[in-house]
Amino acid sequence: MAKTKTSEIIVGLDIGTTKIAAIAGEVTDDGVDIIGIGTAPSRGLRRGVVVNIDTTVSSIQAAIDEAENMAGCQISTVFAAISGAHVRGLNSHGIVAVKDREVRDADVARVIEAAKAVAIPMDREVLHVLPQQYVIDDQDGIRDPLGMAGVRLEAKVHIVTTAVTSAQNVVKCANRCGLQVADIVLEPLASAQAVLEDDERELGVALVDIGGGTCDIAVFADGAIVHTAVLPLGGGHVTNDIATVLRTPLDSAEKIKRKYGCAMRALIADDDTMEVPSVGGRGPRVLPRSTLVEIIEPRIEEIFEHVKRELMRSGYADSLAAGVVITGGATCLEGTCEVAEHVLGLPTRRGYPTKVGGLVDVVKSPAYATGVGLVRYGAAQGRALASRAQSAPAGDRGLIKRAWTRLAEMF
Repeated sequence: MAKTKTSEIIVGLDIGTTKIAAIAGEVTDDGVDIIGIGTAPSRGLRRGVVVNIDTTVSSIQAAIDEAENMAGCQISTVFAAISGAHVRGLNSHGIVAVKDREVRDADVARVIEAAKAVAIPMDREVLHVLPQQYVIDDQDGIRDPLGMAGVRLEAKVHIVTTAVTSAQNVVKCANRCGLQVADIVLEPLASAQAVLEDDERELGVALVDIGGGTCDIAVFADGAIVHTAVLPLGGGHVTNDIATVLRTPLDSAEKIKRKYGCAMRALIADDDTMEVPSVGGRGPRVLPRSTLVEIIEPRIEEIFEHVKRELMRSGYADSLAAGVVITGGATCLEGTCEVAEHVLGLPTRRGYPTKVGGLVDVVKSPAYATGVGLVRYGAAQGRALASRAQSAPAGDRGLIKRAWTRLAEMF
């Protein structure tokens, strides 16, 4: 994040398995305008987890430099995304007595702390505590309990935990680039900010974010997140299959996948061909495009079979009235939506980043969903803190103002 005389700039850093994207957004009265984008190949991650700090740092620096040049500002603070098979989600609830028979900020804070009181191993830490609903004296379905009368307050929350070392490595990589991490955000939570509509969250929807090394799942019902999971499957597995079967280098396999790839055999013509580079100095070969599709389609089907099993395990598979939204770089392949609908048996659409201005055409791709979502998440955090400062009692307002001042100074 950076700050100028007239505006605030928020930066989202998507540290992915195949690419690192830095997206800068300017907070305006109407929302957020994207003003800078930087991308670089990711070399130091495996399935969403940092395995080589030096190469990850150099990739982050390249993406940040490109974003700084485009945005015309210096970036010092970022909101970073995290994913990986180490991420766990669970639902919990807490109950407290309401003081003075009116729910205040202190009561909400206490009930959230009570809901957080679950047994967590020493090598894990709480990443998010996401309120689902509040219950006051058996009256459920309450979104904002502040100011309501009652004697007992209950909170139902979704807790996301992550491996301590994985989060530390993300922060360490950013710090070595001279960046402060304002917050670490779960990838599907950030992507949801960019691609989901409010009515979809209310009806019930599953967000499936398929990146290079992981498949992130977030299930929403009644406007709140109720289930999260990360599967160690992604577009990188498709690329590896292509390289192995066609006997071509990995870089060439990735280019072939992007240029000729399709996830459904019925969508291509029988006479389509493609040129495939060989290894060991041999000349390129011309093969039918159907050969490539026969490699891609089973792997995409397998990924969605695992997604289907995870949705069944969550218990919300029958509550997804709004269907499924797929996003992430691996969903750019033609025919992915059709395969998802066939396997999952639910209406499916491809999610593109929305609700932003500025360089809309540049970021209008599922590959940038997490980066744009991080910017929107950061802007929402700032607005929430500012509104709390306005609505707080006079005694609490000074504390919130000082916290906001310290946060602004850091940014």
